[in-house]
Amino acid sequence: MRFLPTEIAGAFIVELEPRADDRGFFARAFSVTEFAAHGLEFGVRNANTTHTRTRGTLRGLHYQLPPAAEDKLIRCTRGAVYSVLVDLRPGSPTRFQHIGVELTAENRLALLIPGLCAAGALTLADDTETFYLVTADYSPELERGVRYDDPALGIEWPIPVTTISEKDRSWPDIDLNAIDMEDAK
Repeated sequence: MRFLPTEIAGAFIVELEPRADDRGFFARAFSVTEFAAHGLEFGVRNANTTHTRTRGTLRGLHYQLPPAAEDKLIRCTRGAVYSVLVDLRPGSPTRFQHIGVELTAENRLALLIPGLCAAGALTLADDTETFYLVTADYSPELERGVRYDDPALGIEWPIPVTTISEKDRSWPDIDLNAIDMEDAK
């Protein structure tokens, strides 16, 4: 695996390093040892998958407060998504900044999203599936979110959002003067 740093501190694009022969290829998609070699502690608690029927569907932007803050490693296994993370970590040099990465079944990239970063994904193709590893259990009482179209964040989605849940549509605008994570909800 190759760990490519992004503009967000602690967030990486993780590339596979395929070893190919006449059968196809083999590549390691996750290794505690390789993560640790990059200073990343990633204790998997859950593995989740999503299937989304239609292009233009947005899931997110979600995060969880401590003690259930989740690191996530997201990979698209069918179709394509535009995966976005927003840094909400107090004291982070990239707080309130965001990045977007196109993850596809063809490019086989994964995005490592640190805890206390809001995560969302917009499907770019019908019948898209993602698979992701998570470092904390889901705790609905600690779940928070930010609106995908919050003008303070200025996220430029590559295609229009056509489908979104009422919950995700209803997250409040973010307070850029928030002091702690509770204020950033």
